[in-house]
Amino acid sequence: MGAAMRRIHVGNALSAFGLGFTVPYLYVYVAQVRGLGSVTAGLVLAVFAVAALIVLPFAGRAIVRRGPLPVLLVALVTAALGALCLGLSASAATVLLSAAALGAGQAVMQPALATMIVDCSTAETRSRAFAMQFFLQNLGLGVGGLIGGHLVDTTSASSFTLLFAIEAAMFLLLVAVMVTVRTPRSPRMEEAPGQSGGGWKQLLGNRAMVQLCVLGFVLFFACYGQFESGLSAYGVEAAGITTSALGTALAANTLMIVVAQFAVLRFVERRKRSRVIAAVGLIWAVAWAVAGYAGLGHGSQTMATAAFISTYALFGLGEAMLSPTLAPLVADLAPTGLAGQYNSAFALVKQLALAIGPAVGGPLGASLHAPYIVAFLLFSLGITVLAVRLGRELTDVQNQPSLARSRVVTQGGAPADAVAAAEA
Repeated sequence: MGAAMRRIHVGNALSAFGLGFTVPYLYVYVAQVRGLGSVTAGLVLAVFAVAALIVLPFAGRAIVRRGPLPVLLVALVTAALGALCLGLSASAATVLLSAAALGAGQAVMQPALATMIVDCSTAETRSRAFAMQFFLQNLGLGVGGLIGGHLVDTTSASSFTLLFAIEAAMFLLLVAVMVTVRTPRSPRMEEAPGQSGGGWKQLLGNRAMVQLCVLGFVLFFACYGQFESGLSAYGVEAAGITTSALGTALAANTLMIVVAQFAVLRFVERRKRSRVIAAVGLIWAVAWAVAGYAGLGHGSQTMATAAFISTYALFGLGEAMLSPTLAPLVADLAPTGLAGQYNSAFALVKQLALAIGPAVGGPLGASLHAPYIVAFLLFSLGITVLAVRLGRELTDVQNQPSLARSRVVTQGGAPADAVAAAEA
């Protein structure tokens, strides 16, 4: 791992650590500590999603034209200002404006950092690089949330101001780290042959990328979009899960990712990406079936709680399999000079799913328990079907980059027998 990649990974960890400080406590801060009510708190969460949906289409073009680093620095400063102002805001208007700045900056960080990882990696190292990114993001979020939980005091607004100030400091520290990064100069849109001004049109004409975006929407809608809305509401209402058990379930999800990430990486790297994603769909279908038992199985409360925690752990296993698969596939589908555009488009799809998922899943999970489980079990099986269809649109190397490495080694001469023996 080169110096540039190490700094990028440090940046991912710092940004996740800062977000972990505040995101779990945002609703409580706005609704109770500032006394602005549940409606304003709900609007703040909606503003995060809306801000992301507005800026991401422009972010992709800016990354392509200016490079990921300048765009990332602007996003970090914007997010730092938003976080600091949010910690000082006492009125609904200033809270919403601050949340918009924080949400916009946070959204743009994702494709900018992903593009920097693409620029600093090769097809051979990309899966491992994105796996490390996902590992550090979850570790940072978990550690940030744990420390933040010990610092907050719902009777003291100043404790939350401190939290948001620390988050802003993390973003500014990340600015200091990122300005030292020297990434290989990737082609810009003007320099890429035959691509001038046609980024979005070319993307929409790429059947494989369009299918991957559809698949990504279903993935994020059926998993991440349910964690803190529909699935948690279902657990409380149908399975009688306590808030402490819900916290344990979320911790089990993070722990599974941290423990399994590199254990599954070697397995994933040797398999076709479409088959890995299809397997994730099956794993998540099992997770939803286990959740169904937790709420509808009429077992003991201990068994229901254990089943519910297992559901989150199974989701974590699927996430660990996806992290070295999805983002590298987006990068491999992007033509020369358009990685930023493709990363932003996929981030936009993710934000759409995260905006719609809670709105659909929340009411279903809270009241229509059996239909909720059946619907999302079918969504998970749909992931498997979509992944198989996507595999037909991918080239052999796009679907399984290890084939390219095997061919290079074989053509190199001496190791060919070893390759053949390994495949036998």
